[in-house]
Amino acid sequence: MVFDLDGVLVDSETVWDEVRRAFAARHGGTWLPTSTRDMQGMSTPEWASYLVEAVGVRLNPDEAARGVVAEMAARYEAGPPVLPGAVEVVLEVASRYPVAIASSSPPVLIRSFLEATDLADVVPVALSSEEAGAGKPAPDVYLLAASKLGVHPSRSAAVEDSTNGLRAALAAGMTVYAVPNPHFPPDPGVLAEVTVLQALSDLPSALASTRPDE
Repeated sequence: MVFDLDGVLVDSETVWDEVRRAFAARHGGTWLPTSTRDMQGMSTPEWASYLVEAVGVRLNPDEAARGVVAEMAARYEAGPPVLPGAVEVVLEVASRYPVAIASSSPPVLIRSFLEATDLADVVPVALSSEEAGAGKPAPDVYLLAASKLGVHPSRSAAVEDSTNGLRAALAAGMTVYAVPNPHFPPDPGVLAEVTVLQALSDLPSALASTRPDE
C-alpha cells in the first residue's frame, strides 16, 4: 500500500500554495490562474523551474527551490500539520500490508513527518519524486515505491488526493483510492476512474473488501 503525503497524511497543500505564492511575489513573479494546480505533484526541480519559467521568479531554479523548501521547513519546525486519524490509518494498514510513502515533497519534509509521527520504523519505503525522476502525473515515484516494496505495481494500491497524483498512480497500473482534497478538488473525469473514499479512515475497510496483494 502506497500513501501520498501532502493532502492525504498531512494538510499541507494550502501551506505549499501560500509559501510559493508569497515567495513568487517577493521575487518578481506573477501568479497564473493555473499555477496552483499545475504544480501539484511536480518534483522539486520541476516546480522550481516552473516558478522561474512560467511565473517569472527572478532567480535560478536552484535558488527558488532552496528558498521555498527552507520556508516550508520553517513552517514544519513545530511539527507538520498531520491530518486527524492519519497515523492510526497508516498503523492499521501496516499491520496487514507493507506500506510506503510516495510524495512530491522533498526528502527533508518527508523525514520531518516520519520523525514527528514515530512512523519511521513502520514505513520502510519513503520516497520523494525528486529521487525517482519525473514528478506526478508521471508514474515514476509509484513504480519505484512498488519496486522497493518488492511487489508488482498491479498488485499494489495507492491513495491520493489530487488530479496529478491520481493520474500518476493510475499510470503506474495500481489500484487507486481517492480522498479528494477539499481545497483543490480533483478532476471529475479522473475520479471516475478510481475508488472514491469519503475519508482516509475508510481506507482499511476498502482494502479489506478488495484484498490487494501488496
